[in-house]
Amino acid sequence: MFSADFEPVRITKRGAPRSLLGLDAELDGARRTLCRVSDISKSGARLKTYSALKVGSVIWLTLPFVGRVSATVKWADEYNSGCQFSEPLSDELLRALLVEAGRSPD
Repeated sequence: MFSADFEPVRITKRGAPRSLLGLDAELDGARRTLCRVSDISKSGARLKTYSALKVGSVIWLTLPFVGRVSATVKWADEYNSGCQFSEPLSDELLRALLVEAGRSPD
């Protein structure tokens, strides 16, 4: 078998497909601060923050149309982190967020 004939399988741990977007949100911790949601799914989001988050910590994220949601930080690298929502977002709320960010909800 030639290496050009081989294509590795990509395995992902994500429970739901993510949509790219750029949306401002608020992060509640020791003090309330702004953050940027760079992608989102029903089950979680990727955040860009101004301070590092600790893996395993529970955060409160305030999203437009959604309000406050609880999430656990699953990974963190400098000022980027991935979090998993305690309760999945509904399809309607996810669609509203995508429209707010100027993205197609499809």
